Amino acid sequence: MAESSIDEQREHFAYCVQLFGGTTAFSRRLGIDERAIRRFVNGERPLGAGLLEDTAKALRQLIAEATAAEQEIAASLGSGPNSAS
Repeated sequence: MAESSIDEQREHFAYCVQLFGGTTAFSRRLGIDERAIRRFVNGERPLGAGLLEDTAKALRQLIAEATAAEQEIAASLGSGPNSAS
């Protein structure tokens, strides 16, 4: 893999970590030590396919949870997203 694509992959991984609310939240979600996550983000440890697959799976779960939360809010408002309150 080219160095630039490794850097891009690491930058994207760091972005994904932030989507979870940072290193601590990501660490809890995936059950990985915070120090290890920082090492992956900093390039001290290589990103493996397993970690990336686990990250993608966790992102899909986060999407499902966020969608359910949004639907509950919309239902509690008794309306769709375009209704006036």
